Amino acid sequence: MKHFIFNVVTAAMLQCIALTATAQTQREALLNRLAALQQRGYMFGHQDDPFYGVQWSGIENPAKPEYGRSDTKEVCGDYPAVMGFDLGGIEVGDKKNLDSVPFNRIREELLAHHRRGGIVTLSWHPRNPLTGGTAWDNTDTTVVRSILPGGNQHRKFLLWMKNVRNFLSTLCDGKGRPVPIIFRPWHENNGSWFWWGAKQCSPSEYRALWCMLQDYLLSEGFYNLVWSWSPNLGINPADFQSYPGSERVDLIGLDAYQWGTEAEFIRDINADLKTLSAFAAEQNKLYALTECGLKNLPDPTWWTRVLKPQIDQYNISYFLVWRNAKHEYFGPAPGEKNAFYFKEMVQSKNLLMLKDIQETKQK
Repeated sequence: MKHFIFNVVTAAMLQCIALTATAQTQREALLNRLAALQQRGYMFGHQDDPFYGVQWSGIENPAKPEYGRSDTKEVCGDYPAVMGFDLGGIEVGDKKNLDSVPFNRIREELLAHHRRGGIVTLSWHPRNPLTGGTAWDNTDTTVVRSILPGGNQHRKFLLWMKNVRNFLSTLCDGKGRPVPIIFRPWHENNGSWFWWGAKQCSPSEYRALWCMLQDYLLSEGFYNLVWSWSPNLGINPADFQSYPGSERVDLIGLDAYQWGTEAEFIRDINADLKTLSAFAAEQNKLYALTECGLKNLPDPTWWTRVLKPQIDQYNISYFLVWRNAKHEYFGPAPGEKNAFYFKEMVQSKNLLMLKDIQETKQK
């Protein structure tokens, strides 16, 4: 009996080692692919691209879901190279995320984009574990402290992380290998609109939060994740006190929206991309514009006249604009005046869409 138990344990350990090695291989292959593509130009990314658009929704009628539709594709004939999806709500067992997208659709579309040769990134807007509010409930400055080891909400948050783990475990390709994913938790932490923001926790508490999630997922075998740390526009030197560390970050990002004037945006995005490009080089990391956009694009020339001239100056991996919803949109859409200028931008040799990166698809 002892020998039988030993053999079972040994078999389980060997399987775990094999899965870990496969996940690490997937992660390293994605990192190498990103580095190679970065030498050719930067990729276009879009959040929630296959779920809905400015004039349509593929999720309102679960009995008749629309697959394969995309505002981006309808404008320029191709999908984004990068698609972004969000896990907000998975932590509490919701069937849909915070933007009403069913998690089963997120799984389907994420895997579909991976199969067609695209790159996927996941963000996470978890609810406030102390108050029960949204990720934007920033009224309490003890939330992060409460979920760290020893805190009175730590056990609850362990269950939340387990729910994330359970979803990630379903993201495997046709050969049973975990899909490599750019994972971007705890973003925009130098702002204070989220419960993990700069005024809601200390730099050491933020780093502990990052490490707690990362260590848990690594302990569960998720070595396929490329970890992205992405502060918001308006970086100052003190913000780097929250940097989790070179050994814990693979890609350095920046979230940069034009909320104010065009001149302010141009000034600030150049200042921050210059700072981050130098920091990324120092840390030997990839870097990207992990979120950006101009809401509803009141200036249709923004793609070619404002955004592209700025990012052309920096060797970024990709830029991702936020979702296209009926009440707010950040990407191109058919029938909108900005579509013409987006198509013009797509013709640039250094802008990579899905067809431009398919030959680098991981085997």
